[in-house]
Amino acid sequence: MVRPLYITLLTHTHASKLELFIYKYLVVCYNMMITLGSKQWLLHTLVCVLIFLIIEVTSQVVPITIIEGAVAKGAVCLDGSPPAYQFDAGSGDGVKNWLLHIQGGGWCYSVNDCRTRTYNKYGSSKNMKSSDYNFTGILSNKQALNPNFYNWNRVAIRYCDGSSFTGDIEEVDPATNLHFRGARVFDVIIQELLGQGMKSASKALLSGSSAGGLASLLHCDKFRAFFPTSTQVKCLSDAGYFAHVKDLSGEYKFEGYYDQVVNLHGSSKHLNQECISKMKHSLCFYPQYAIPYVKTPIFLLHSTYDTFQVQNILASPQADPNGLFTKCKQDINACTTDQIQRLQYFRSEFLNALSVFGNGSSRGWFITNCFAHGQCEYQSKWLGNSSCKLNNKAIAEAVGDWFYDRSMVQMMDNQNVLPRYCNT
Repeated sequence: MVRPLYITLLTHTHASKLELFIYKYLVVCYNMMITLGSKQWLLHTLVCVLIFLIIEVTSQVVPITIIEGAVAKGAVCLDGSPPAYQFDAGSGDGVKNWLLHIQGGGWCYSVNDCRTRTYNKYGSSKNMKSSDYNFTGILSNKQALNPNFYNWNRVAIRYCDGSSFTGDIEEVDPATNLHFRGARVFDVIIQELLGQGMKSASKALLSGSSAGGLASLLHCDKFRAFFPTSTQVKCLSDAGYFAHVKDLSGEYKFEGYYDQVVNLHGSSKHLNQECISKMKHSLCFYPQYAIPYVKTPIFLLHSTYDTFQVQNILASPQADPNGLFTKCKQDINACTTDQIQRLQYFRSEFLNALSVFGNGSSRGWFITNCFAHGQCEYQSKWLGNSSCKLNNKAIAEAVGDWFYDRSMVQMMDNQNVLPRYCNT
């Protein structure tokens, strides 16, 4: 019974990582029992029960909410379906505090690319399930695992527009039925939450990972404007600082990709207007050009060897047509000495792009040399025995110190400039 069910999950596009993890271990337990016989059955049953207890302690599935009324407002996913979010109410002294976390998922740059997303959860709420996205890391409801935000009102904003919530085009092509309305989706979800008590928030944090981390930067001041001045509002970007740097070809080929995203979605009207008055609009989709105009306090959580940027900006197929960097960008243990040096140069360029962020007290950062992409959503990276630490602080502790103004948090790993695996 176990083995067929696991195989079914592996081929089911909606199966969450947690579901696959659980059934993988069910298969392991099942095989142990068959191989070792009944004498060892009790011992291994206890081991498997312990595994499930660990999963239960570290993960939380929160029901998904579909905003059906958003359709009438034109605030819809790529396929025209209504947007969605997951909400777990706060308690105790966190009941008036709100954490909104924007899910990542890249972008779509062409009609065909966006149409492909309508067949999965990144382009349609019809394909979303609660179990697609579990509340761990910064969204955990366990005090020991998330000491600063565990009892806040915690919201996961589901991502289904492919533009980091910047798109806004009125016309809908009848041939494709594609809707580019990401900015409206963001607004309608915020308005929904304001109506559920967020308008009276004492504290509010807008965070996001990857494309969601970029969204948290691009919408940071906009988010601040929804609240009275008495509300403490800050933003956190995890793996969202996509750098405008040269690739292996010596050019900026990824810039062309952002050109297409911004043009297709009509993003310009929702990028910083002062920024786009001074340069090509799509450049303002890059944090290094947009962030100097952001006034709200921001925290950056990032790696200088971000795997997405190594694979898609530094060594994209267009920049590396012969695939010489293919093995290296997938596995740093496969990199040659010359390739390691090129990665180190990429790190230097990334840090140069980061230099515009500023070092005032409202700006915080936790910059690692991990070969990874995204850290705040994963419990092992956020807070735990194996979590990455700088100055003896885990990410969760550093973010908490910054948000609550307990200390200035501007931490960077300069001890080892080589890329390394962290909590993989």
